[in-house]
Amino acid sequence: MANDLMQQLALLEREGSEAIDAAVEAGDVERLRVELLGRKGRLTGILRGLGQLPADQRPRVGAEANRIKDVLAARLEERKERAVTAVSDEALIDLTLPGRAHWRGGLHPVTQVVEEVCGIFESLGFTRVRGPEVETVEYNFTKLNTPLDHPAADMHDTFYLADGVVLRTHTSPVQARVMEEFEPPIRVVVPGTVYRRDPFDASHAPAFEQIEGLAVDEGITFIDLKATIAEFARRFLGPQTKTRFRPSFFPFTEPSAEVDVSCQICGGEGCSACKRTGWMEIMGAGMVDPAVFEAVGYDPERYTGFAFGMGPARIAMQRFRLPDIRLLYENDMRFLEQFG
Repeated sequence: MANDLMQQLALLEREGSEAIDAAVEAGDVERLRVELLGRKGRLTGILRGLGQLPADQRPRVGAEANRIKDVLAARLEERKERAVTAVSDEALIDLTLPGRAHWRGGLHPVTQVVEEVCGIFESLGFTRVRGPEVETVEYNFTKLNTPLDHPAADMHDTFYLADGVVLRTHTSPVQARVMEEFEPPIRVVVPGTVYRRDPFDASHAPAFEQIEGLAVDEGITFIDLKATIAEFARRFLGPQTKTRFRPSFFPFTEPSAEVDVSCQICGGEGCSACKRTGWMEIMGAGMVDPAVFEAVGYDPERYTGFAFGMGPARIAMQRFRLPDIRLLYENDMRFLEQFG
């Protein structure tokens, strides 16, 4: 008889604990308290059998019944507190508030510029191509008429990954790769990331996007280059935009020029971004050097061409009137979400 009551008590503890754990609302917890420990509950029913036990067996069964009562009472109280807390938290929700909008990603302002610039040149007959960021010294320097002992190489000489392997310093190596694979006429625009040892200041960054352009055919002149760049500037920055070409030097073009546009930030009055000149340099350009044509197997007596390279980050500064290029690289979402 005593063993039977002990088994009933063990079953009550197990089933009661499982039911308490499954209870969610405060009403469910109260119903279980009555069912398990109330005056007409299961524990009371089991204890009615104590009177039929021999006197020496009652203390053991009674002690076990009191232990189970304490255990279930404690679990019920704990569950009741959790249920009350959950209800209180729900009561704090204001269902009249508007729902939170889901976060949406967007294009970085430099990426927006890359897409728009490439789109303009594609409308002018150029094809978008890409090339490797890890480049050989041969393609990055030698095939572009830049021996490693040339002073121009020192300006670009930067991150070497292995002997003869470098993170490209410009997207110009793609020019050589395209010309080796295709015969003229060629018109390509090449976006991609490049790496320099430039200082990180208001108008420079050591790693940045660049867009290279190349056109090769019979009879191309410097006039074609100027007309193409001027048309791009008007389409991208507006019809009032002025351009100017300043003589410069690049090993892979001759003659070469730096291309400036009237500063969109200060309207040509002079500011820190344009170094108080009223002009902002946006690209280098020039006619392809005959030595480059010879390096890729083209006849320099038959073909001519022009090339240009620009930094989309600087162009983004002009488009969005940003005083400091570093704003584009700080990953401040409060700033970047303005352009999403």
